Amino acid sequence: MDEVQPDGGSSEATKVLIDRTGLDQLIAALGANGYLVVGPTVRDSAIVYDEIGSVADLPEGWTDEQDGGHYRLQRRLDDALFGYAVGPQSWKQFLFPPRNLLFSASRTAEGVRLNEPDVEFPYAFVGVRGCELAAIDIQDRVFLGGAYRDRSYAARREPAFIVAVNCGTPAHTCFCVSMGTGPRVGPGFDLALTELVEAHRHVFLVEVGTDRGAQILSSVSTSQPAPGDPQAADAVVEGAAAQMGRQMDTTGIKQLLERNMEHPRWDDVAERCLACGNCTMVCPTCFCSSVEDVTDLAGDNAQRWRRWDSCFTLDFSHVGESSTRSSTKSRYRQWMTHKLGTWIDQFDTSGCVGCGRCITWCPVGIDITEELAAIRSTEEQE
Repeated sequence: MDEVQPDGGSSEATKVLIDRTGLDQLIAALGANGYLVVGPTVRDSAIVYDEIGSVADLPEGWTDEQDGGHYRLQRRLDDALFGYAVGPQSWKQFLFPPRNLLFSASRTAEGVRLNEPDVEFPYAFVGVRGCELAAIDIQDRVFLGGAYRDRSYAARREPAFIVAVNCGTPAHTCFCVSMGTGPRVGPGFDLALTELVEAHRHVFLVEVGTDRGAQILSSVSTSQPAPGDPQAADAVVEGAAAQMGRQMDTTGIKQLLERNMEHPRWDDVAERCLACGNCTMVCPTCFCSSVEDVTDLAGDNAQRWRRWDSCFTLDFSHVGESSTRSSTKSRYRQWMTHKLGTWIDQFDTSGCVGCGRCITWCPVGIDITEELAAIRSTEEQE
């Protein structure tokens, strides 16, 4: 990963302007430099992340309407390319795939030979929001920050090129301001865009974050920003911050949860929770996984796979002859207290970035901000 300055940009915070043609050139330049370019596109009535080849693949003129257990695409009144919040997928699926071959083994005349799969291409992510960039940083701490680096994750993460986008259209379920992760993107990008859609022009203010970002940008047609463009870009971010649909009071959050492990609210949420695991599947930071080994009938070839798992599954906490968290109450409490509290002990940060996906994609609309507020309110009243 290229070195990034602490403020998220280069030491001189280089900023230039590109138009839609320039964005097309940027996507083409990434492909020409060997990257598999992935970005937002419309599929199955949702905005998902998939391979893109040009601006034509982006969700032009689309936005999303979100609330607890509710997601719908809506047409915008303009031709914005990034005028939506976040969809059901996160960039985690590319760096930490849902099902990933760790290694294979085969029996030969000389003995057993182990083979690790190659990652054949580096990714270029286009459209990474501030909350999502923070989520990638959190997963970096999980997989790369400890004594044992995850080689499979590192092989995908380290060469990845990130084109971030400052958010201008938060969803009703977003609360990134509360978590300090957005809507302005933080450190970790190669290039960062702010989309400016005006009556007479449609342009992107570009900030350079790394040397390789500058190198890619050198093959793109750029111009100097007009005197008011930086202020217009700031207004986009400030407008998004003012439109947050949710908020979370994080003051003493770890200690608050530790004091309330037997709070009656856990019983209340358990009556509604389906233990389906949707919240963990759409979460950009959850990293629970299981390992499975498969072999052919002859016993000459075997594979070890890692697949996503969830703390909501009964088998995930199976120890000995039973599960240590056999009730829905205990599993939801484990998820929420780990995400917001004990994650801090492990990785020096909360595991929540305020993207709101767990609220939107919960079939019964359970709201993590509402659950925490209910616990805090009871304690304050007492």
